[in-house]
Amino acid sequence: MGRSFENRKASMAKTQGQKTKVYSKYGKEIYVVAKNGGSDPNANLALRRLMDKAKKDQVPTHVIDKAIDKASGAGGEDFVSTRYEGFGPGGCMVIVDCLTDNTNRTVKDVRNCFTKTDSKIGAQGSAAHMFEHQAIFAFKSDDEEAVLEALMTEDVDVTDIEADEGIITVYAPHTEYFKAKTALTNSFEGVELEVDEITFEPQTTTVISGDDVAVFEKFMNMLNDCDDVQHIYHNAEIEA
Repeated sequence: MGRSFENRKASMAKTQGQKTKVYSKYGKEIYVVAKNGGSDPNANLALRRLMDKAKKDQVPTHVIDKAIDKASGAGGEDFVSTRYEGFGPGGCMVIVDCLTDNTNRTVKDVRNCFTKTDSKIGAQGSAAHMFEHQAIFAFKSDDEEAVLEALMTEDVDVTDIEADEGIITVYAPHTEYFKAKTALTNSFEGVELEVDEITFEPQTTTVISGDDVAVFEKFMNMLNDCDDVQHIYHNAEIEA
């Protein structure tokens, strides 16, 4: 069938593998959130946020339902959250959040990603103090004042609002996520949130250039290939 078929087949397999990994990460996180806070998304706001995010990332409904059903049953797996911090290629700062049922395996896997890319894993707090734990929303609008007024009316603690080329971006403390989202969706009917997440925003960035770019990409790929890694945050800015 020729080389083109083999290339296409390999590409399809890679895409399917990436989807499976995304589904697995969401399934694990939904399971833990439902197990800890209850399986009713109306009562468990963290679960509702996660379900909305999973659907936006095109995670099939059966994957979400299976994770919730599993969390509703007796027994089950016992996952714990672990966080690793350090310095990646070029001196950038990195935070790696994991969910694991075997911390010894996880620390070994994550440490291997650092050591094989000449990076340095650090103590807890070595990188996190240079990040802000933020809720971020971005949507099409050019009326910054109306957005600010809507948030202020609902007494939302806003960190910052940016307007750029018809896109409004709202930053708020992560504890204000649901309050801010409710204010925006109630005030602007039919608004579509292009960005809707809780993340770690770096206070400063580190430019990655030259040979460090390829090493940084290898570092990110290795971390993403670790089954226990859920989220990766960094302050790297790749030089154009």
